[in-house]
Amino acid sequence: MKILMVLTSHDQLGNTGKKTGFWLEELAAPYFVFRDAGVDITLASPKGGQPPLDPKSNEPAFQTEDTRRFERDAAAMAALANTIKLPEIDQADYDSAFFPGGHGPLWDLTNDRNALSLIEDMLSAGKPVALVCHAPGILTNVKAPDGKPIAKGRAVTGFTDSEEEAMHLVEVVPYLLEDVLKEQGAKFSKTADWGVHVVQDGLLITGQNPASSKQGARTLLDALGKRPRLKHFSPWARLLPGWRDLLIRLVPTPAAGAFRRPLRHLRIGPKIGIACRADARIERVRASFVGHKGRTAL
Repeated sequence: MKILMVLTSHDQLGNTGKKTGFWLEELAAPYFVFRDAGVDITLASPKGGQPPLDPKSNEPAFQTEDTRRFERDAAAMAALANTIKLPEIDQADYDSAFFPGGHGPLWDLTNDRNALSLIEDMLSAGKPVALVCHAPGILTNVKAPDGKPIAKGRAVTGFTDSEEEAMHLVEVVPYLLEDVLKEQGAKFSKTADWGVHVVQDGLLITGQNPASSKQGARTLLDALGKRPRLKHFSPWARLLPGWRDLLIRLVPTPAAGAFRRPLRHLRIGPKIGIACRADARIERVRASFVGHKGRTAL
């Protein structure tokens, strides 16, 4: 199975004189979700080569186990340094595509004909596509077969207006993706700022922010039927070796078939403590943006 990950090539944060690019966690977390599942990953960008990293995403407050693992991984870093030029990509060679965010995509991928055609062609071919954080903004220029906005009538999410406000970039970005998607008729949903929120509408999967990138990748694997099984059930699964297959054998056909998909994706144990971890992440991100006397700062 092959998944294409498409990164931005844009490195200028509007007219601020500051740098932007892709957000490291939004590449690293999905990358290892895919690779650990045995997926063949290809990295691409409009210009090819080394895509620009948003320097803020590599500050200590935003580093994660996945970002540190990525930077220690020679193969991952080599792939990042040698992304394929997007015009050279043929969607027929891949089973799906994943678009990490960062502010960069608001400037280049949103208007990149190759990126837009890739999404349109994959969806038309029945292949799932996932976009997280600012990358769902690309959908504002993607068209359905009838020529209408692809997001019209679909459930989607993405980086919210309030999250952009917290970063003091409302007047810097070329558009607010939440506003534009709503204007196009999308059913835009969101959770609290910096919380995990992933939405799937058929073949289209969107995530709200960096914290949603790992779950977005897992949702994409679910859509592809490639989600890893027992390795994610630890420690409880160790007490029940072969429990799923045993249950399927005990239930007569055709009833057994009804159990296969939900049982394959059932997770025992890891959900314990997820709320606590999410709360901790939210507080950590908020703290990084909130300065003295409650004033937010870049």
